[in-house]
Amino acid sequence: MQIFQFSQPLNFMRIKWLAVGLSGLLVVLSLVSVAIKGINWGLDFTGGTVVELGFTQAADLSAVRQTLSKAGFDDAVVQLFGTSRDVLIRIPLRADIDQTKVGEVVLTAISAQHAEPVTMRRAEFVGPSVGEELKQDGGMAMLVSLLGILAYVAMRFEWRLSVGAVVALGHDVILTVGLFSVLQIEFDLTVLAAILALIGYSINDTIVVFDRIRENFRKLRDTSTTEIINVAITSTLNRTVITSLTTILVLVVLFYMGGALIHGFATALLFGVIVGTYSSIYIASAIAAILGISRDDMLPATVIEDVKSDGAVL
Repeated sequence: MQIFQFSQPLNFMRIKWLAVGLSGLLVVLSLVSVAIKGINWGLDFTGGTVVELGFTQAADLSAVRQTLSKAGFDDAVVQLFGTSRDVLIRIPLRADIDQTKVGEVVLTAISAQHAEPVTMRRAEFVGPSVGEELKQDGGMAMLVSLLGILAYVAMRFEWRLSVGAVVALGHDVILTVGLFSVLQIEFDLTVLAAILALIGYSINDTIVVFDRIRENFRKLRDTSTTEIINVAITSTLNRTVITSLTTILVLVVLFYMGGALIHGFATALLFGVIVGTYSSIYIASAIAAILGISRDDMLPATVIEDVKSDGAVL
């Protein structure tokens, strides 16, 4: 299916410096927000107790919050979990209470305020040492994935394209984390999983563009590097837009209908797909162009000699 049809390639590289400058500014602002406001780490990283309760009727979250506040849990996070009769309560780690008994205390306090029976589905405690280990492992997972992609693209294509791909991925990750910092959305393991999925999604789109750039270097022998990049991006634009729109459609449904448990996951991927599509078009290829990618870098020496012998303009 063709959404866009162009008689001439679009000149994406005309604003490459503007795009790189804007992205650089947003990256700096994201890092500043992380340094000043920090990240609203979820209980998976900070430690605490998660209690899931089941009600026979639709739960009144305001009443549950008031009950917990009277019981001494002013900082408890209360949200629906799946249906209106399932409630998830997150209680941060506290030194003045035995975390192994938090579930029983919460159940007793809420049951005393409700005539209908309330059942405890689960009560899980995450210690601070486990949370700190998850932070380190999550950061290492992102670092290793970026280094692996750097090596892969360098071996399959060329180091300038490799740098462009990793810069674009770093750009996507930093902006997504910056969004969570600015809005103070809870950052839990589902969000980390979304960011790792975003890295895979974004590099897939970038590789498609890079493969078309290499193909065009073979076909368009009398064309400049800038024009070749523009042709490659324009020719893959339909594929990029269709893939992004279908993915965004699913994520919008998850965002509004998926419930509170995957709200952060859907938010991270929804924002990340939009940013990733932009970076695949502008940042990755623009960085390679700025670094001076050329036909000599992309084609084997034997192919270059054949091109020269044909009298083509390189």
